[in-house]
Amino acid sequence: MSDIVIRHIETRDAEALRQINAHPEVYPDLLQLPYPSVELWQERLKPQPGLRHLVACIDEQVVGHLALRIEQNARRGHVASFGISTAPDFRQRGVGSALMREMVSLCDNWLRIERIELTVFVNNPAAVALYQKFGFEIEGTGKNYALRNGQYVDAYFMARVK
Repeated sequence: MSDIVIRHIETRDAEALRQINAHPEVYPDLLQLPYPSVELWQERLKPQPGLRHLVACIDEQVVGHLALRIEQNARRGHVASFGISTAPDFRQRGVGSALMREMVSLCDNWLRIERIELTVFVNNPAAVALYQKFGFEIEGTGKNYALRNGQYVDAYFMARVK
């Protein structure tokens, strides 16, 4: 297997990210709507305060994405949250772990982040296991957290405190 390369996002990645996040095996686990446009992804990739994007590449193909949002409120400047997605054909190949490892290192060693937060649907055991592997703990459950495929689904609130 080729090496997984993690790098900062580039504007040319918009179409690859649109394809990953438009996939019917991906978008139900995200808080996004189906059928995202490339223009939407081009807009998302524009620089924003406190937002950093990492992509995972195999043989120069974008196969995963992690968006890290650092809280801009001065009292919560030690907190970040993130979202992650992996192309279905590249799951179970270490892509999520590689993105998580780099994100945790970035937070711990460069950004002075003490707490990393996330939400994840309770019926996504692979994602929960990935987060737990990196020290995240379930702190609570949001009942009827979000609409997915016509039904409200619960989500875990998870966090890792340095």
